Order: sequence, then C-alpha cells, then structure tokens
Amino acid sequence: MKNKEELLRSLFPDADCQALESLAFTLIMNDNSEYSHLKRCEYYANKLKTVGKGFRIGKNVKIVNPQYITVGDNVTLSDDVTVIARGTGGITIGDNVTLCERVYLDTERAEEGYIHIGKNVYIGTGTTLFGHVGLEIGNDCLLAQNITVTPYSHIFDDPETIIALQGGNTRKVTIGDDCYIGMGVCIMYSADVGKGSVIGAGSTVVKPIPPYSVAVGCPAKVIKKRDGNKNE
Repeated sequence: MKNKEELLRSLFPDADCQALESLAFTLIMNDNSEYSHLKRCEYYANKLKTVGKGFRIGKNVKIVNPQYITVGDNVTLSDDVTVIARGTGGITIGDNVTLCERVYLDTERAEEGYIHIGKNVYIGTGTTLFGHVGLEIGNDCLLAQNITVTPYSHIFDDPETIIALQGGNTRKVTIGDDCYIGMGVCIMYSADVGKGSVIGAGSTVVKPIPPYSVAVGCPAKVIKKRDGNKNE
C-alpha cells in the first residue's frame, strides 16, 4: 500500500513539496473520515489559545486568529462553522458547547469586540452572532436555527450623506443563563435577554427583556412571565 506522500505524488505528479503539503492540508480540512478529524484536532490544539479535552471539529471549518480563541471541554464545531476573532478580546467557548452546521461567530472589531459563550450551550444551524463591543451568552442556553444577534445599528438620519458613512450605534449585548431563543429570532444592539427568558420564533428583540419572561412578535413584547401570569 502506498504511503500518503506516494499517493499524492501519483495523483499530482507535477506538484512540488509545498503544493503537496497544501493539497494534503485541504484534503484533511474537508474530509469526513475519523483520521482527518483527529488530524484537524491535532492541528488546532497547537493553534488555539487553549483547548480542552473532547474537542471535535467538523469538515470545512474556518477559524481566523485561533490564538485569540479559547475552547473548553467537550466542545463541538460542526461542519462549515466559521469562527473569527479579530483582536485580543477574542472568543471564549465554555464546556459542553455545540455549534451546529454553518454557525458564524465574528467579533467584528479588532479592539473592542469579543464573544463569550458559557457552559452547556447549544447553538443551532445557520445562527450568526456578532460581538462588536461584546456579546455574552450565559450558561445552559438553547439557541435554535437561523438566529441573528447584531450589536450594531446604522445611523441614517442625514439623507444627504451615504448611510455607510454615518456610523452607527452599538453596545454590549447579554443573554442570561437558561434562555431559549426560538428559530429565526433577531436580537438588536438595544436589547438584552434576561435570565430564564423565552423568545418566540421569528421575533425581533429591540428592547431589554426582563428575567423569566416569554416574549414574542416584531417588535418582541412580553406576553407573560414563566410563572404563568400574563403581562399587564
């Protein structure tokens, strides 16, 4: 049986050593085999700021500036996840966190931006999380599919100036412990979600939601507390 180098050379006889290394790296990063998974974990163990035990990383995962990223125990980055830490604020992912397929994390800003995800958090397929001046997600949270958290809103007051040149509003956004954020929810820069709250599918959250509330709609309004009492 041919070894790996012989196999690559038989497939790409004109490639030099650097090209072969690049091809091997690409194959390992995009292959579903257990061998490739182990090699990906081995590679990022030496690149990430810290990484705990039980780390699993799927195929076609993109990690930018791994030196600013901390990963706890039993963390799973599923296929096609993107994690971008643009500065020293970085990204922290706690123990027992699952990022499902196509989750996108981006601190957005090099100096102020950061994202902190607590322990025992599930983040569903296609969810996009930004951390312009900070995004903090507490422990034991469930985030369903296709959620967007954007702690930034463009200013558009001056019709004579291009919107892209008018700047925007931003602040740290927090999601407390034990929250459930439904499918397709959008959380804006002006909103926090209090501990133990539930946000109904498809809602747009523009104002802070008190702890242990159930909120739905566009914009989201509290319809009851989790003790069963209706909001007056």
